[in-house]
Amino acid sequence: MKVLIGYFTTESNAHVPLKNNIKNYDLAFGDNVIRKSRVGEVFEKEGVELIPSIYASAGASGVILKETFAYIESMFIKYINENLDQLDGIFLHLHGASEVEGLGSGDHHILKEIRKIVGPYLPIAVVCDPHGNLSEEYCSNATIIRSYRESPHTDADDTKKLVAKMLCDLLKNRQNIKPEYIKLPLILGGEQSVSTDEPVKSINEYMDMIESDPRILSASWHVGYIRHDTEVAGCGVVVIPSEGKYQSYAKEKVQELADYVWNKRHEFHYTGLTMNPEEAIKTALEFNDKPVFITDSGDNVTSGATGWNTYILRQVLAVENLSKSVLFANICDPKTFRQLDDLKIGDETSICLGVDADEWSKSVNLDVTIISKGYLRGYLMHDHDAHFGDAVVVKVKDKPITISVASTRQTMAEMHQFKEVGLDFNDFDLTVIKQGYIFPEPKAAAKLAIMSLTMGSTPQDTASIPFKRIMRPMFPVDKI
Repeated sequence: MKVLIGYFTTESNAHVPLKNNIKNYDLAFGDNVIRKSRVGEVFEKEGVELIPSIYASAGASGVILKETFAYIESMFIKYINENLDQLDGIFLHLHGASEVEGLGSGDHHILKEIRKIVGPYLPIAVVCDPHGNLSEEYCSNATIIRSYRESPHTDADDTKKLVAKMLCDLLKNRQNIKPEYIKLPLILGGEQSVSTDEPVKSINEYMDMIESDPRILSASWHVGYIRHDTEVAGCGVVVIPSEGKYQSYAKEKVQELADYVWNKRHEFHYTGLTMNPEEAIKTALEFNDKPVFITDSGDNVTSGATGWNTYILRQVLAVENLSKSVLFANICDPKTFRQLDDLKIGDETSICLGVDADEWSKSVNLDVTIISKGYLRGYLMHDHDAHFGDAVVVKVKDKPITISVASTRQTMAEMHQFKEVGLDFNDFDLTVIKQGYIFPEPKAAAKLAIMSLTMGSTPQDTASIPFKRIMRPMFPVDKI
């Protein structure tokens, strides 16, 4: 048996001034598609041969240029057409929030075009990010669709392997099954739906219970994505039967799951300790243990922000007689990075840090010493060995402030990323990172972690975002 495999992920934030072109993608073909997708061992064990198409990942960033998307989609279509008479199934990793300029959801468009080619019955399995948006048409074009459950996405690799095994089992026992889908009038940000907190913890346990029934193959809750205005925004739930004869039963269970999530709507809340920016910095600097972390939630690069904002840096610079050591990892400023990268470790220089794109990214003049350089690496399910950019680390003259100046947006979520640029967050009293909810490694190390409700391209107050195209009424934008 033969299965075509492909990967396309972008989390498109329409509130940043940058657009994704082909240079922003980590692209791979041939065996590298299989390696980077991390599911090859499942298919090999099941005796299924994989036919690679394209691997294209831009992570969380801007809206995709139409010509860039057209090229990526054409690669999927090319390899499907070339191998159509050999294919027994298709395995896709799609994000669900890959917005294309002038087109809408790229994920939805790719799946629709593939289904046109292969017809209504060829099995297509889709694994996706829970922060992707669904629609009736998108789900109907898949045979199996399942999101990861954990946020942060610590179960992404396990979910991909689970869906791969589901597809292999389906190929050995072909059934005419389809997803049962319900859209909920509920819109949430990722910082209100962290899986270690309630009510998401209970929702995941409820889905585990549904999946323990042999009549059900899969159950998933898709939180959705709020950083671009689209008619497909909002939560959705999907249940898939194990056999065609249980299709009506899956319809019952998806309604039960929808009711369960909807009845939890008043329980969703910001994760962890959240404060306004003034209270956050005061509390962090007064705390008598370390390490302390502040997440700059309005400039959350894991949700597509630029990483440009200097607001918290300016807060710290304004502190008189600063006695705590503070690390900023990272601040993205390509121009200043290039200036620093031309110098050697130990060199002293003056920089103007900040791109001055808006109030939040205003520049500051600093005298600094270069202390280290290194690559920006991946985290969680992203390729840890891939080169996502570069950083130069500087120490501010006469102040206990250290800054990792980055060539591009990239969060620092795991210790190996800090080590790669010559840093260890345990060496600092306070570390400021460009995230919303804090990721597992810094969370485990933190004696105190605060999400600062800063402004920027990823504001956390969902009800305040001026949506125009979403389904209405929609909670909490509307009081249902």
